[in-house]
Amino acid sequence: MKTWLITGGSSGLGRIMTEKLLERGDRVVATVRRSDALDDLATRYGEHLRVLVLDVTDTHAVRRVVDDAFTSQVRIDVVVSNAGYGLFGAAEEVSDEQIERQIATNLVGSIQLIRASLPHLRAQGGGRIMQVSSEGGQVAYPAFGLYHATKWGIEGFIEAVAQEVAPFGIDCVLVEPGPTATNFGEGLDQAEATEVYDATPSGDMRRGVVTGSFAIKGDARLTVDTMIEAGDSEHPPLRLALGSTAYENIEAALIRRLEAIRAQKGIAFAADKPA
Repeated sequence: MKTWLITGGSSGLGRIMTEKLLERGDRVVATVRRSDALDDLATRYGEHLRVLVLDVTDTHAVRRVVDDAFTSQVRIDVVVSNAGYGLFGAAEEVSDEQIERQIATNLVGSIQLIRASLPHLRAQGGGRIMQVSSEGGQVAYPAFGLYHATKWGIEGFIEAVAQEVAPFGIDCVLVEPGPTATNFGEGLDQAEATEVYDATPSGDMRRGVVTGSFAIKGDARLTVDTMIEAGDSEHPPLRLALGSTAYENIEAALIRRLEAIRAQKGIAFAADKPA
């Protein structure tokens, strides 16, 4: 039996993961924005579920809740940083307030959750951090620039932290789902459209979002099954692309970047000091 700490446990992948873990007999500490969001599961599973209210944009609250979570359990095996949402709009369209909230939630909130967890994971002799990112942590679409900024940012942070904490028996997994059938679209914060971007790739993307014409191949429950398998695995990968769309888009992006850097080898080496 494992114990998991999951942020954003009231909906989407977080909710499904909480349900599946409880069903198999694990313990879960789930954070939510509304205190009654998991009342049905609390009634069904009793002491196997501990629900804590948390807004991850409140750093002091993050530290308090993480301390509470670890103190209340003998051990927390996996910390799942899942809380987050999408912001849609071209760079000129999104407001300052939207930008600040997006970064505070997806990037700073995730960073502070992990920072608060590390001393506890070290003290207990190890553990695992599972950061929910996205294919959008390695590829980019027009009108999702701020969302990508947070996902590319958290991926860089995790890649560095994984090297820092490996000596303490702590490892990290970046989960990169492609488009998946969850309530992501319902929680999408959309900037007000401006006419100047209507006949651009941003406008095309907006129309696709509005009409729901994009293919969504990812299955949320199967995605969570693979995440749980990674949580159980002795040696999980640092990056875990989930869904054929994620795999194909990330592979294509990496190939383009590799080809581009190789074409610049001579230019890069020319910037070295003379031997």
